Amino acid sequence: MSGQDNKVTITHHVQGQGGKYVAAIEGESASGHLEWEPQAENVRVATHTIVPEAIGGRGIAGLLVERMIEDARRLDFKIVPQCSYVAKKFDENPEWADLRA
Repeated sequence: MSGQDNKVTITHHVQGQGGKYVAAIEGESASGHLEWEPQAENVRVATHTIVPEAIGGRGIAGLLVERMIEDARRLDFKIVPQCSYVAKKFDENPEWADLRA
């Protein structure tokens, strides 16, 4: 069964001053996450994107970044892509340039 067959739900959890986007996959116990910390007003630093091997290769990390991008547009904040994966996704998506801090 491929990852596209399973429903992915991404939720945002505030943790202290920062937060975490969590990707849960229907039927799986493992989950992936993207952590962020505040840098300044309306600037969030994407610090880590982690997807366990058990659910790897299904595009989960990309979905986490896309959710953060959607929130940045909706909530009007910029992103510092400190995480190498998030930086790579910014490089692959030049239409996101206006969201890079």
